[in-house]
Amino acid sequence: MTPLLSIQALCAHYQQSLVLKHINIDLPAATITGVVGSSGSGKTTLARVITGEIPLSSGRIVWHGNVLHQFRDREQLRQIQTVYQDPYISLNPRISIGKMLAELLTFIRGVKNKELSSEVERLLNQVHLSKDFISALPGQLSGGQRQRVAIARALAVNPHLLIADEPTSSLDVTIRTSILDLFKELRDALGLTILFISHDLLAVRYVCNDIIVMDHGEIVERNSAEHLFKFPASRACKNLVDSIPRLTINGLKQTTD
Repeated sequence: MTPLLSIQALCAHYQQSLVLKHINIDLPAATITGVVGSSGSGKTTLARVITGEIPLSSGRIVWHGNVLHQFRDREQLRQIQTVYQDPYISLNPRISIGKMLAELLTFIRGVKNKELSSEVERLLNQVHLSKDFISALPGQLSGGQRQRVAIARALAVNPHLLIADEPTSSLDVTIRTSILDLFKELRDALGLTILFISHDLLAVRYVCNDIIVMDHGEIVERNSAEHLFKFPASRACKNLVDSIPRLTINGLKQTTD
């Protein structure tokens, strides 16, 4: 099967430093692939190269079978969307949730006035928010609600690939799990392909079957979640596994999952 996105021998520099080194990744359609690594490992830089924010130095990105260049047309920009750790990056604090979604639907998808209301409600329902949030401002919402709105904003333009860059790291455990469940629902319901970037190996294990481990701008390991937990081969992966919080019960260490 031809992958939705194929990254081939990709290198990227920041100023004079090589920050991504010979990256090779295939992302099959309708899957969630995890990218994990400690701070500075290159995870977010990889996301920014995929979106065109940072130019690649060599190699190529193949999208839907065609080479994707740094400067994208409107359709290519629409097809790849990002959800960030801080929802405020994509939410205007002065514009209501309903108005923000309606503007995207109008200017990007050409939704007509009479259809706007029902389409906004559909988007909110897709992320498990009621129509009561249409008149709300971002500052009136909880962290989890704002992240759901940020996801709805990304979905409004019908993307093919959603890059989730540390989307749950600022949320408490209960809310975090519900957001992770939402990503799995969207994959199944929409056939959405998701690149899930995090330093939290437990979160990635919960939502992804396939995990890529990065360290110092390189891919050092790729395998299933269960294999990486039981048999981490790289030092970077071993450090991530060892950093997972543990509870001591009757003298035995047990992972919190």
